[in-house]
Amino acid sequence: MPSTLEKSAADAIEALTALVPDFPKPGIVFRDLTPVFADGSALRLVTDALVEPFRGRVDVVAGVEARGFVLAAAAAYALGVGVAVIRKAGKLPPDVISESYSLEYGEATLEVQPHNLPSGCRVLVLDDILATGGTLAAATTLVERAGWTVTGVSVVLELDGLGGREALPGRDIRSLVVA
Repeated sequence: MPSTLEKSAADAIEALTALVPDFPKPGIVFRDLTPVFADGSALRLVTDALVEPFRGRVDVVAGVEARGFVLAAAAAYALGVGVAVIRKAGKLPPDVISESYSLEYGEATLEVQPHNLPSGCRVLVLDDILATGGTLAAATTLVERAGWTVTGVSVVLELDGLGGREALPGRDIRSLVVA
């Protein structure tokens, strides 16, 4: 049963998310969360709902490039903890570790700087959308390879029927809206 906070955040997400048909290609309905981020009250509700189940169990919030950075910064501020960035390949100076993964149209690679945080650090991984799970599976693997512990995964929107949860077995996953 969702909490009142989660229900309020979900209502804001539903009201403000823009549906863009045929983007990025015909037959796809893109769910644009930028209007949610642009609304101060909605951003606060979403941020609080994303972190509440993990409060007291997090040392750092990690955001996945690019929209995950918006969420991670807000969440870290709300929790009074730091931010780790999980970037696309080639965007961070050395020393980095990398994790490659498959996309429906090719391959991608994420990177992180493991020296920025102590070993065993408890990390909440945030992103905007959980679809097929490839990006978040790579991100959580990367966090663990860096020597940190994944406390959980929290997303604004989960696209049902795309197998995202199955790509993240055993993870504590929180989605504010499932569509």
